[in-house]
Amino acid sequence: MLDAYRRLFAVPGGAKFSFSGFILRLPISMLYLAIVLFVVSETDSYALAGAISMVSSVVLSVATPLWSRVADQFGQNRVLSITVPVHVVSLGAFVYLAKNDFPIWSWFLAAIIFEAFVIGSGQMVRRRWIHVIGEDRKLIDTAYSFEAFVDEVIFTTGPVIATLVASYFYPAASIFTAMGFIVVGALLFSSQRATQPPPHPKEPGDDHSLLIRDKFIQALFIPLMLCGSFFSATGLVIVGYLDEFGNRNNSGFYVAVWSLSSGISAFVSGSIHWKLNEARRFFNSIVALFILTIPIVISALFSPGNLWIFAATLFLNGLAIAPLLTAGFALAERSVSPKKTTEVLAWAISALNLGSAIPTAITGYIIDTYGASVAFSIPLACMALSVLSFVPFIHLWKEKVR
Repeated sequence: MLDAYRRLFAVPGGAKFSFSGFILRLPISMLYLAIVLFVVSETDSYALAGAISMVSSVVLSVATPLWSRVADQFGQNRVLSITVPVHVVSLGAFVYLAKNDFPIWSWFLAAIIFEAFVIGSGQMVRRRWIHVIGEDRKLIDTAYSFEAFVDEVIFTTGPVIATLVASYFYPAASIFTAMGFIVVGALLFSSQRATQPPPHPKEPGDDHSLLIRDKFIQALFIPLMLCGSFFSATGLVIVGYLDEFGNRNNSGFYVAVWSLSSGISAFVSGSIHWKLNEARRFFNSIVALFILTIPIVISALFSPGNLWIFAATLFLNGLAIAPLLTAGFALAERSVSPKKTTEVLAWAISALNLGSAIPTAITGYIIDTYGASVAFSIPLACMALSVLSFVPFIHLWKEKVR
């Protein structure tokens, strides 16, 4: 099992840029929960926290592919030198405005700015693996699985860090901690110049249209978007559910349990020589995640307050997440030319981010009005729609799964 990973880390520079990318990506998992905890502490409103998350995610889903398009054309370091300073400063402005009782619209404005200059670090790391590995598809698949594992480590440790810092210091401190990781991670990642993929400036005759106009990218985007809706709705409901039983400060640990199981499945899947192609694995994982969401809903509705059973259902559900994302990213990357690799990976991640915006406001409203147990119906509905979203593009998927 470990032989594939030994080969992966024998690639020159791989361990260095992956580690620095880990630091740069860690705030991704911290900021969502940190902002929710911060806004709720300031306003006692999950609906407002959900609305800010919704607007932020919409902006993020548009900005990330555009910056990744620029990274493909002009280089990753140039993009980081622009995005990081604005992102960090506007995060600080968001905290200042909220703490000093500025109008709510100014909070949204600051959130829009910091998400408009977000760092697309996940796709940058994956693009570097493709660059340094070359044509070895099995090793590239291992790299995707490893980065999915890293994502889950990030989503396991990040919420715990955010929760601990917010609990032992003050809610805004978790946002400041994330800002520190962003600065350190960006400096370390940018210093790895030898592994930076070469830029691909526009040339006469190139197709300059956005990749989202491609029919198959759309067919991949929609189920991923609905999975993003599932992730964000579940994360928000976890916090609300634990709050109902006086355990809001422990919400990060339950999110970590959910992510830990996904990390385990990512590590295992990276060592497997798959006979199924990426399209079939992606579809199977979508169906599996839908089925494994049902026990979470049953636990919340019929065993309310039994947090051991709740944790067990989250762990079971998480086992389907990493294989889904690994197959989705691999399928996206193999659908375009190398000149657009970062952009297409960004569209895949953007689908998840845009999807996360869709249910947050209504989920927050349902939590505030009807309780978190009822709100677990939203994640289940998101996964049901994700399965159904294959139907309009069934002719394209039939070609891919052969």
